[in-house]
Amino acid sequence: MGPGARAPWPSLIHIRTARLYLRPLSVVDLADLTRLRSDPRVFGQMLGGVGSPWQVADDLAADIAIWARFGAGMFAVHEGQAFQGITGIHERPDGRGLALRFALWTEARRRGLAREAASAALRFAHDQAGIPRIVAVARSDNFGSRMVLGSIGMVERDAFLRAGHVMLVYESIRAVSSPAPEATARCPDSSETEDKFP
Repeated sequence: MGPGARAPWPSLIHIRTARLYLRPLSVVDLADLTRLRSDPRVFGQMLGGVGSPWQVADDLAADIAIWARFGAGMFAVHEGQAFQGITGIHERPDGRGLALRFALWTEARRRGLAREAASAALRFAHDQAGIPRIVAVARSDNFGSRMVLGSIGMVERDAFLRAGHVMLVYESIRAVSSPAPEATARCPDSSETEDKFP
């Protein structure tokens, strides 16, 4: 598929990992997203920061549109029936490209859920959507996010300053080929088993 290619219908996409269920964000997630985005412990350091309900609704519309443009986007992360947070690909407004991000409730930390979710989203973007290069950005003092990014194979490539903080740019590059049409309708089950990043 690849950037700009026709995307599979997002409602047909889902990913199951050892403990998690990921599905593309949709309007049914607005209440959960509003609660997540209003928590400064979760979104205080992230690009976009803590958001009002109106900002969350605008961002959700943009997240849904990304699926149509790139065949990948943001996922809602569930453990059983419980909404634990989000992960996936978004387009960075600073021109650095398509980026992996993740944000889970603080109660979900230190259990490897962020790693499990982010790894599944990264693999989906590379292997199913055909996106060859994905970046991620983390504050240099956000060791939890940096550990997640390193553990899923992303490599530190650059740094820049934002609001007086050193921001590290990670990168994942993978040679990708177009997946078979039936492979895009559903991501195969995964068995791979914290923190947030801007």
